[in-house]
Amino acid sequence: MSIRFAAKARRGLVALAVAAGLALGVAGCGGGGGDDKKPDASASASKEGGSDPSSQEGQSDAPLAELKGSDGLLLQITSAQRDSGGFVTVNATLKNDGDSSVVVPSALSGNETEIVRNGRSLGGATLVDPQGKKRYYVLRDTEGRPLTTTGFSTLKAGDSLPVFMQFPAPPAGTTEVDFQLPTFAAAPIKISG
Repeated sequence: MSIRFAAKARRGLVALAVAAGLALGVAGCGGGGGDDKKPDASASASKEGGSDPSSQEGQSDAPLAELKGSDGLLLQITSAQRDSGGFVTVNATLKNDGDSSVVVPSALSGNETEIVRNGRSLGGATLVDPQGKKRYYVLRDTEGRPLTTTGFSTLKAGDSLPVFMQFPAPPAGTTEVDFQLPTFAAAPIKISG
């Protein structure tokens, strides 16, 4: 099997997983109005070994929000883009603003067993729609891997890491949500697109 054929086949499987997962994720988010229930199913596929910095397209120079975390960590959200596929991609930069190396807290992965067993990630992030009274969790692929940057552990003083997270999209009329990540302050962000 050629490398090109394998890559095309893998993209096809990823697209199928995204479509099936989004359909299940949207069904799991509907009704009830409870913001404390997590969707039973999740969508999309994550990349093995972390994120690709080229996925940071559409960023502006001024961050949408700056969130301070523990031990000098700073998260600068650069974009929150609604995509036609029914999800929102949040791009950000995780920076060590302190004077010494920092082990990125495992709490950022959240506490769901399915996400935690897949290693360190930003799987604990949520978007909260205060008007619609809904909470949106990071999407997952069919193997339970969160669709977010993974595979990081330590940031040296002054280092930064481009990160991303994907969520089910709130209704089209919702343009402002609260972004939450464990150990960081929450902040309102605007969704574009």
